[in-house]
Amino acid sequence: MLILGIDPGTAIMGYGLIEKKGHNLKAIEYGCWRTSSDLAMPYRLEILYNRLENFLLKYSPEVLAVEELFFNRNATTAIAVGQARGIVLLAAARNNIEVYEYTPLQVKQAVVGYGKADKHQIQFMVRALLSLTETPKPDDTADALAIAICHAHSQHQLRGI
Repeated sequence: MLILGIDPGTAIMGYGLIEKKGHNLKAIEYGCWRTSSDLAMPYRLEILYNRLENFLLKYSPEVLAVEELFFNRNATTAIAVGQARGIVLLAAARNNIEVYEYTPLQVKQAVVGYGKADKHQIQFMVRALLSLTETPKPDDTADALAIAICHAHSQHQLRGI
C-alpha cells in the first residue's frame, strides 16, 4: 500500500510517500514544496496544488494522511494552514484518494510512543523506522513521513474526512 503523508503549510508543505508491505515500511519519495512569501496567497496555493496534483498523478497513492488542523495562538498561521489543507483535500478528492487525518498527538504516539515528543525524537524515529541513512530535513518533511507512518501503524483506520 502506498501512503502519502502531508504536513500542510503555505510557505513549506512537507510530503512523504511510504510503501507498506506487511509490517515493513519503505520510504519511496519525500521532501517539501516551498513558495515565496513575495507571492500573493492565491498564487502560492496554485503552485502547491499543481505540485501535489503532479505528484499524485505520478505515484497514485492509495491513501493520503494529513495532519489535522491544530489551532495555536497565531490565527494568521492557522488560517494559512487551513487554506493549504483545503488544496490537499481538493487534490485528493479529484484523484479519488481516501483521506485520513491525525492530530499531532496521535502522530507522536504512533511514531515515538510518547505524545509530548519533540522534533528531534520524531526525526530520530522516522529515520529508524524507515531505515534512512540521513535524517529527513526540514522538519516539515520528517513530519510528513511521520504522518504517513502514523497511518500505516493505525490499527483501526477511521475515515478522517
